[in-house]
Amino acid sequence: MALRDIALAYYRFMRALTRRTQDATRRLWLEVELADLDGSWGPLADRMLVTVAAAQLLAAQRAGPYLDAALATQGAGADAMGRLVPASLAGVASDGRSLDALLYEPVIRVKTAIGSGEAPPRALASGEASLLRIAGTQVQDTGRAAVAVGMVTRPSVTGWVRVLNPPSCGRCAVLAGRRYRSEEIGNFNRHENCDCTAAPLAEDTADDLRTDPDAYFRSLTREDQDKYFTTAGAQAIRDGADIGQVVNARRGARGLSQPGRLTDAEQRMLRGGRDRGRLQRVDVFGRQVLTTTEGTTVRAVAGKRLAESGGTAKVKGQRYRRAKTPRLMPDAIMEIAGDDREERVRLLKRFGYIT
Repeated sequence: MALRDIALAYYRFMRALTRRTQDATRRLWLEVELADLDGSWGPLADRMLVTVAAAQLLAAQRAGPYLDAALATQGAGADAMGRLVPASLAGVASDGRSLDALLYEPVIRVKTAIGSGEAPPRALASGEASLLRIAGTQVQDTGRAAVAVGMVTRPSVTGWVRVLNPPSCGRCAVLAGRRYRSEEIGNFNRHENCDCTAAPLAEDTADDLRTDPDAYFRSLTREDQDKYFTTAGAQAIRDGADIGQVVNARRGARGLSQPGRLTDAEQRMLRGGRDRGRLQRVDVFGRQVLTTTEGTTVRAVAGKRLAESGGTAKVKGQRYRRAKTPRLMPDAIMEIAGDDREERVRLLKRFGYIT
C-alpha cells in the first residue's frame, strides 16, 4: 500500500471518529434548557467530558499503528525510543486547559448572546455550533499531538509532510505537500476543524504526497474557488496572481492558529478574571510557553516524575498535592528541544507523555 493510501486511511478514521463525537455531543446539547442553562448543563457536563475524552483516547491510540504502517511502506523500521501514553492526551484541551472548562464555553456563548439581545433560539443554535467546533477540533488536535509524539520517538522518521484532504481552505492548500524536518512537527499550523494529516517520512522524497497549490485551485469549481479562497482572492488567482502571495496576504485576518496562541475567547476570559480553565503561560528556559495542570497531581505519572525533582505544593480546595514544576504541553516540548531528538524524548518522558 502506498504512503498516500495509508495517510488517507488514517484521515478517514479520524474523520469518522470526529463526526461520531460531534453527533454524540449534539444529542447531549439537545438536553440544554434555555430557562435554566447552568442547571441543565450540570448533569450533562460529565457525560460531555467523557464523550470527548473517550474520542481523544481513541485518536491517541490510533497514532502508533498509523506511524508503523506508514514507515513500513517506506521500508523503514518502526523501533521506538519510548511508548506513548494515550491517556496523557485525553481529558485535556490542546491549549493546556482542562477539557471540561473548554466544553463549558458554548454555555457562556449562549448567555453572552442573549445578554446582547440575540433571540434565545438563535443564541442556543450558536452555542451548539460552538460545541461542535470544539469537539471536532479537540479530537483532531489530539490525533495530531499523538502522531507528533510518535514521530519523535521513532529514529527512522527524518521528516514529515502535510497531507491535504480536499476540500481544503487556501491556507492549508499552500502548505500541503511541503517537506518539513521531524523537529518541526510542533509547528503543525491548523485552524478549527482542520482535518489535514501529517505523514511521517523516512526518506528525502515525498513525491507521492506532494500537492501543487495551483493544480489544486484549478481542480475546484469556480464556486468552490470563491468559497475556499474568498471571492476577491480567487479572482486575483484566476487573473494570474501568485496563489501563495494571495493567501499569505490575508494571514492576519484568517490565518491558521499557531500552537500556544490565545484565542479571542481565551483572552476575554483572562481579561475578565474568569480563568475557568487552567491556561497558564510561564517562563520555561527563557520562553513563554503553554503549560497545563492536568496530570500534575502526585497520583498521576507526570505529577510523580515532576514532584521528584521539583517537590509538591498543596492547592487550597484540592484533595491531592500537585507538582510545583509546570507541565509542558507537547508543542512546547517540540519548540524548546528543537532538532535534538534525544532531548525531545527525554522531555516527553519527564512530562508523562511517553514511557
